[in-house]
Amino acid sequence: MIVMKFGGTSVEDAASIERVTEIIKARVALRPCIVVSAMGKTTSRLLQAAQASAAGDARTTLGIVADLKARHASEARQLIKSNWSAFDFIEQYFAELKKLLEGLAILGEVPPRGLDKILAYGELLSSAIVSDALDERGIASQLVDARKLLITDDRFGGASPLFDIANAKIVATLAPLIAENRVPVLQGFIGATREGATTTLGFEGSDYTAAIIGAAMDADDIQIWKDVSGLMTTDPRLYKAARTVKACSFAEAAALTYFGAKVLHPKAIYPAARKNIPVHIYNSKLPQATGTAISATAPLCKNAIKSIAFLRPVTILKATIETISEEEQIFLPEDSLKTIINTMIKRRVTPLLTAVSGLNTAFVMDAKALDETTERDLLNDIAKFTSASVERDRAIITLVGAGLAQNARISGRVFNALEAVEVNAVLHGSSPIMMNVVIAAQDVEAVIARLHEAFFADFDREVFE
Repeated sequence: MIVMKFGGTSVEDAASIERVTEIIKARVALRPCIVVSAMGKTTSRLLQAAQASAAGDARTTLGIVADLKARHASEARQLIKSNWSAFDFIEQYFAELKKLLEGLAILGEVPPRGLDKILAYGELLSSAIVSDALDERGIASQLVDARKLLITDDRFGGASPLFDIANAKIVATLAPLIAENRVPVLQGFIGATREGATTTLGFEGSDYTAAIIGAAMDADDIQIWKDVSGLMTTDPRLYKAARTVKACSFAEAAALTYFGAKVLHPKAIYPAARKNIPVHIYNSKLPQATGTAISATAPLCKNAIKSIAFLRPVTILKATIETISEEEQIFLPEDSLKTIINTMIKRRVTPLLTAVSGLNTAFVMDAKALDETTERDLLNDIAKFTSASVERDRAIITLVGAGLAQNARISGRVFNALEAVEVNAVLHGSSPIMMNVVIAAQDVEAVIARLHEAFFADFDREVFE
């Protein structure tokens, strides 16, 4: 049994879905379970509609809804001639969507719970179309509502699965379908609380859904189908000479996704790694391409570095840990550091990197998770017992590869490549397979080009492709 997840660009239109049905048809003997994302750009358009509705801009809202409905109906008509259930779903879902958006107009804001319910319609629509398209092409499918299986907590916008409940429901629902040689088609990205409220798993959550289902079902393989031919040596949008990495370990993939590589959801690796299920990343537009194989152990390649990721913008919070007295209370250095960390926990801020040098400590945080109010409150809290400042518009460059632990000359090559670039911090040691460099956000493109040239230019393309 395998799990196949298809991203938004893989199901963005009728031609793409036609290609997806052929990919699935070629693997029916492997007993696939299908997980699909929303059609490309649908989720962002639903978000725009919700924001416009809350702002009282009914014209924009109605225009977006009409465009989305026409698009889904048009693509469906090109794929489906005899089975009309998808068209019934299109009518039903857009009627429900309009009522929800009207509610936001009255409310005047977009609460996280309401937004999750609205965003879910992207996956609900695409899965209905894909399921009917498979049936029409002689592939017996079964549309399954992921919200009935993937039970989560109530942290809307970034819910976490309640695995004990979810795993049991996944097996109880999907195992009989697969035993009957039917192909289950589910929505990625969405789940529901125990009370039935719709939740979402966060950006690229469909990858996470596929990994959760694969682990619950003890799948033989988890296949992630995207618009790129696997994991790349760096982001090809920033550096066109990036190459495909043929194989990497779970640890390498986890490090890359955590520090910005968009090829997988950061949490998608862990369910597969716990069950030791291989993950393959393939290109749905080039299905014959090799792609990337992710497994517990991957062979070392000739190069010490597998890939270079980046994350921007990030914010650096610098604190000077000193012995001070406030209201007759003495704060020792270790007390101050502990208090800063507890303050971050209280404010739900998790640093990506932490560097301690003497009495000076730097915390590097994702700027998107640190809004203006949270940053202000955090600084005010810390100022009660020590001095602190922030540096904005920074970026983390992360070099990842199992060979890092075996090559003592890496740091020298990195510093040579970064000559004349202002470097805020270099961390090598928190993990033996990665090295982090903090720089100005505006220098990312130039730094990635220099590092890629330094570490990949001397190796044959065959090593990676």
